[in-house]
Amino acid sequence: MAGIEANMRQDIEPAADANPVFSPAASGMLRYLASFAMTALATAMAVGIDSKVAIPNLSLIFVIPVIIAGLSFGLGPSFFSAILGALAFNFFLTEPRYSLNVDDPANIWAIGLLFVVGLVVSGVAFTSHQRAAEVVRLRRQAAVLQGYSRDVAAADSVKTIVSLTCQALAALFDVPVVVMLVSGEKVILLEKVGDTELQQPELEAARASLTTGSIVRGGVYPDIASRFDFWPVQAAGDSNAVLGIAFDPDERPAKPDVSVNVVRSVLAMGLDLQHARPTRDVQPRS
Repeated sequence: MAGIEANMRQDIEPAADANPVFSPAASGMLRYLASFAMTALATAMAVGIDSKVAIPNLSLIFVIPVIIAGLSFGLGPSFFSAILGALAFNFFLTEPRYSLNVDDPANIWAIGLLFVVGLVVSGVAFTSHQRAAEVVRLRRQAAVLQGYSRDVAAADSVKTIVSLTCQALAALFDVPVVVMLVSGEKVILLEKVGDTELQQPELEAARASLTTGSIVRGGVYPDIASRFDFWPVQAAGDSNAVLGIAFDPDERPAKPDVSVNVVRSVLAMGLDLQHARPTRDVQPRS
């Protein structure tokens, strides 16, 4: 089992180039400070160039921080760079200098156009970044599911399969996960990932999911007190399983059922294979 789990951990390791510039837990203030610093650098470059040579469309230099912010830091910092760029261009590079007043109507149009271009570019850059991140996420999920399917097929016990299932779900969603093997009214095997304990509302929701054969959503009537979403898994023999995932209400994925249904199918197949082999006793949980 240790060898199978080690192989699975290797399969689900994220690619090095998928890491963002700032981790998800990084302070939003750092992102805005980085955007401010890039805009300040662009301003210094623009002022330096303008003092030596007259270059048309010098304002486009302020688009560079907007693009970088949109690709690296998110939509908010990118908009922030667009606003700062327009203000800096007005303050340092249009007459009268070092004032937000504008004497030439043509400069008003130039400043407005720079701001609009900045907003459009920030939106495009952010969308491109989101799509690239989505591709990375889908590739990672595909790697997790591929490794999980292979390891379940090679597993030699029900406990190993349940453990692999729990690890796969945790790797897919990065939230607390529980996988229960149930025989009749008894939980005979339970594996979990994450610092959480099942309370009575969760146990009742899991039982309802198995009884009805349907998905039970946490926080939704009649299971308002349950933190977990539960998916039933019907298998051959006397034992069935239920998958529980505690999504963050503010960060629930758009379509978790797609990946979870793959896991359900593989788990059911693995349990059926184990049922077809010579039986091995699984002691009920105390």
